[in-house]
Amino acid sequence: MKSEAVHLAIDLGASSGRVMAGYLENGKLQLAEVHRFANEPVYIQGSMQWNTHGLWAEIQKGLRKASDTYENVQSVGVDTWGVDYALVDDQDMVIGPVRCYRDDRTEGMLQRAFEIVPREEIFEATGLQFMQLNTLYQLLAARLNGEHSLDIANGMLLMGDFYHWLLTGKRSIDATNASTTQLLDPRTKTWSQDLISRFNLPPVLFGELSQPGTVLGNIQPSVVKTTGLKDVPVIIPATHDTASAVIAVPADDFAPEDTSWCYISSGTWSLMGCELRHPLVNAQCAEFCFTNEGGIQGTTRLLKNISGLWIFQQIRKSLERKSDADSWEEMVNLARTAKPFSLLIDPDDAGFIAPHDMVEAINAFALRTGQGAAESKGSLYRGALESLALRYRETFNNLETLLGHRIEVIHIVGGGSQNELLCQMTADACDRKVVAGPIEATAAGNVVVQMMGCGKLDSIIDARRLIRDSFEVKTFSPQNVDAWTEPAERFAKLGQ
Repeated sequence: MKSEAVHLAIDLGASSGRVMAGYLENGKLQLAEVHRFANEPVYIQGSMQWNTHGLWAEIQKGLRKASDTYENVQSVGVDTWGVDYALVDDQDMVIGPVRCYRDDRTEGMLQRAFEIVPREEIFEATGLQFMQLNTLYQLLAARLNGEHSLDIANGMLLMGDFYHWLLTGKRSIDATNASTTQLLDPRTKTWSQDLISRFNLPPVLFGELSQPGTVLGNIQPSVVKTTGLKDVPVIIPATHDTASAVIAVPADDFAPEDTSWCYISSGTWSLMGCELRHPLVNAQCAEFCFTNEGGIQGTTRLLKNISGLWIFQQIRKSLERKSDADSWEEMVNLARTAKPFSLLIDPDDAGFIAPHDMVEAINAFALRTGQGAAESKGSLYRGALESLALRYRETFNNLETLLGHRIEVIHIVGGGSQNELLCQMTADACDRKVVAGPIEATAAGNVVVQMMGCGKLDSIIDARRLIRDSFEVKTFSPQNVDAWTEPAERFAKLGQ
């Protein structure tokens, strides 16, 4: 048994989950993976749903491993992806399926929503970019499809809150994840009662919001029996995984008036933006499809959602089904040696949301845009990465326009920061220095907020100082900027 004081971060992503142990050693934060497991949606009766029971079993398995390894577990906290939810009734039973945001029930829901409340009014009320996967459109689809669960439910739990509820028996709704629903006012940090009423959604679903760092309560007795973690408090981190990742950006400030840096939280999704003291809700923000999501201590994450390494990952899955897959390292090496800019795609094209076969979807897009199918696997891999870097370039330029000043540094955090080819492409495409790392930003951000909740850290500045001192980063300087000008012009025409 190890005796160090440990905080457990349950980090659930859209493709995998982990239980991570965070502790101090010689003044530095250490992260150790206790348990890793897959997270893949399943099709049930034609709908794409999350295997919430399977995830809960894996979480408990990971907590049991942690209990067997560490004798001094001080807290637990969960972070997850955004927008998805579970409904519960007055007997604390889950009602209805917990659907995946990629489920096709939201197709056409944006237009249906605009028929009820004009697009401009929705943006003015929420400051959120329009994505059909947002909670608002999922709930609207449930209402229009006559799902009885809406009439039975007396509460809604977003995914992090759902697992906190299973851990403690206590309901909560974390403010950072609530901000992804497109039903929250970014100025008042409260639910938009006007939108809730106009979309005929049950007000009882929208409970009081909790803030990161709140001690929710101890692990409940039934979970103690399963995990062995007795008298361990659950501390709410920033439950939206991007909010946790942003906390772990190794900057030396916190939401300054004129920020000189922006971030890319890079994984299945890429979230590119900056940290502000106040939301930015105006016509130009709406035009650029930026979003105002909640950060820790009432800050705003002004960002744009980009379909990140999803396409790169799904290319590999397509090739696995044909027994022709390369390792991740081989994919990057083949991309590195492939012809530059021979294939450009729009990473956010609707055809890439959930295709049966990503390679077929890419080739169909290429033919539709007059490019011809990919010449090789290397072309596929390189095209996915270069196109993502070009999307970063476009988003970066729009972000500087919104802020009205130059940004000097792009911080890339998360698993995607390991892809050095993409990091260099980003530096070249955006003509800015890129600082890559930490890799485990989400888990680190989760842990330091738990430490703040326990009184071990006094501020975000202290948390970021600890992270800077604990994790190595790698810097990429622009090298081949001019080569990206003509491809950027071609890229801009893809969606026209």
